[in-house]
Amino acid sequence: MSDSDSGSIKTIVVLGRRDHAEAMRVASGVTVFGHQVRLVLMDRAVEETDEVAEQAEMLELAGIVPVTTVPESDQLESIGVSRLAEMLAEADFTLSI
Repeated sequence: MSDSDSGSIKTIVVLGRRDHAEAMRVASGVTVFGHQVRLVLMDRAVEETDEVAEQAEMLELAGIVPVTTVPESDQLESIGVSRLAEMLAEADFTLSI
């Protein structure tokens, strides 16, 4: 990354693979730097815990609408493999949590 790129807005995709609550926390935190953040929750349905509820509020404040790769999710918009591939291809950075 050149010095001229260091201040530009980046597109970051956060993949919540192992720890959904942590991925949610990281995604909302990265927006502090003004980056465009997309959050994809993977592997399983999102658990309904106090920690997840707290992080969901932070996502809402940050303007992040998470999606999921879990097809039977009734909580979030479900995306397929091709849409996930598009998101990853468009991203400047990907974080896997």
